[in-house]
Amino acid sequence: MFGIGPYLIYGTAFLNAAVIILTSYVFKAGILEDIWVWIFRITGGIVIALGILIWFIGAMRSGMDKNITENILKTDGIYSWVRNPMYTGCWFIIIGISFMWHNYWVLPVIIADWMILTVVLKNTEEKWLHDLYGEEYDAYKKRVNRLIPRVPKQ
Repeated sequence: MFGIGPYLIYGTAFLNAAVIILTSYVFKAGILEDIWVWIFRITGGIVIALGILIWFIGAMRSGMDKNITENILKTDGIYSWVRNPMYTGCWFIIIGISFMWHNYWVLPVIIADWMILTVVLKNTEEKWLHDLYGEEYDAYKKRVNRLIPRVPKQ
């Protein structure tokens, strides 16, 4: 019913949690102090809020249900900013939570998360959407980023 999504999100959350536990509590490495604590926590809070907003708009306010029932590719609204707003929202929430530990080892994990999400999405949902919508989906992919929101090109 939900496809690869929950496994992908739980997997990236588990990766981030493992890095936080290992670096912050086991090896006690990468922990930042002083002003960096607040910089990471404020950034984390902003990224969490942004993630919740992106997920909410993509999941609850996009009108995606109608497109699914009518088998129409959704390319407007939040989907003109990012192709996978629900994954992006969850990923941003995970990043924001990770920032709360003010440990610089979360920074390379963000890139690892992005690479995992990219590889999995390319080999699952994007193939399925290409089979379903063909050239229309290929043109959409060229205009809109997979995971990082960008203001639509006019």
